[in-house]
Amino acid sequence: MKLTIKIHILATLTAISLALASCGKETVVREELPQIFPDYIGVTVPAGIAPLNFDLPEEYSKVYARVTDNNGNCITAKGSYAGFNVNEWHKLTEANAGGTLYVTVAGYKDGRWEQFLPFMIFISRYPLEDYGVTYRKFAPGYETYSKIGIYQRNIHNFKEEPIVEGTLLPGQCMGCHTANATSPDEFLFHLRGKHGATVVQKDGERKWLETKTDRTIGRTAYSYWHPSGDYITHSNNLVHQLFWTGNNDRYIEVYDDASDVIVHDVDNDEFILSPNLMTEDFETYPAFSSDGKTLFFCSAPKVQVPAQAQDLHYNLCAVSFDAQTGTVGHQVDTLIYASKMGKSVTMPRPSYDGKWILYSYADFGCFPINHKESDLWLLDLEDGSTHPLQRANSAYCESFHNWSSDSHWILFASRRGDNLYSRIYISEIDDEGNASKPFLLPQRDPSFYHKTLFTFNVPDFTKGKVKFKTSAAYKEAFSDKRTHLTVK
Repeated sequence: MKLTIKIHILATLTAISLALASCGKETVVREELPQIFPDYIGVTVPAGIAPLNFDLPEEYSKVYARVTDNNGNCITAKGSYAGFNVNEWHKLTEANAGGTLYVTVAGYKDGRWEQFLPFMIFISRYPLEDYGVTYRKFAPGYETYSKIGIYQRNIHNFKEEPIVEGTLLPGQCMGCHTANATSPDEFLFHLRGKHGATVVQKDGERKWLETKTDRTIGRTAYSYWHPSGDYITHSNNLVHQLFWTGNNDRYIEVYDDASDVIVHDVDNDEFILSPNLMTEDFETYPAFSSDGKTLFFCSAPKVQVPAQAQDLHYNLCAVSFDAQTGTVGHQVDTLIYASKMGKSVTMPRPSYDGKWILYSYADFGCFPINHKESDLWLLDLEDGSTHPLQRANSAYCESFHNWSSDSHWILFASRRGDNLYSRIYISEIDDEGNASKPFLLPQRDPSFYHKTLFTFNVPDFTKGKVKFKTSAAYKEAFSDKRTHLTVK
């Protein structure tokens, strides 16, 4: 096998050298891998993903790239960056599902071509058939709303379009959005500001909801659909920001003065309250299991905040749920006792095949996106074991994660690029719960990430396009006509 690869690499190097020599330019072979951006060296990608376009450092004015497989098929790209033809890329990756592609790169500077050692891209045996991804995109800030919106992107090409954004609803903040197991037909988002609401869209109809009642502490915040679509579980959070001084590792912390978990009967516009989910402790980040019979959530022993914010440690808990009667069970089990280890578990996301829970693991607190040390971990729901996703994690923050509909791919927001802006990365999860090296969401021009002032967060996969009728959204939002939820 190693001999075959060496022969293949040698043939590729020879082919690209001849191609460049035919241009009448001197070629120098460098015994090192290229420094490409994004770093796609050794990544695993699904067949049919958008092309992994990349560039070299700015001192190279031109890039030439050749991608080949073991059968001699190849595609090339040449220009200011390596931009591959979408159809050619799809054809090559789809023909090599479960196989390997070899990429050889040359860069032009100082009147000559410099050719680098080839690298490999692995094509997964697991398809990624979802249409695309959704995400919130905005310019970072702490005091005022900037241009902000919820967008969707076809991951098989480069088409992005807004679902709803701030120019349609000026002065309003688009909060977190949530789909039911990647379904575009059951979708919600929270609108913050003077005309706030929780907007729930189901089966082509949407409701603008007022979710504050006289028996709940606030409006709904973090939400998750029941697989039946009949229920949504929410948290109520009284959220505050804390700015650190004298600490170079963390500059801002988000914490709750109080938080509870509730269940929402969607068709009847009712809340189901349970004393097990509304204790003196902090309860937040609820999520239903794939079969809908269990409600997972995070719970932390109450401490005085913000003074003791660094002593706030969340555990992962579970309680039964009966969808037939709409009742929450009486016994709460602790699945991960993170507080005993001086750690904090947040954002549980059960896989849709029922095997795993993907979660954030940080030193403390409930908002891991502001924690440089935040990593992604997996809980095995069969044997209760846990492990970090070592290949997916970095020295910077990983958070806001979700599963593909087939539970073999995850996406998440990471600040590994510059520790300032969150970008979307995608990683394969194999049958044993191991992650592949993640790849940055491809863009047509890779310099996009150097130029944009927008950060990406709350990413999720979507099976199809989310259809949100924007024509009436302005009138609906600013009319302040709301369906008021009641308590069952």
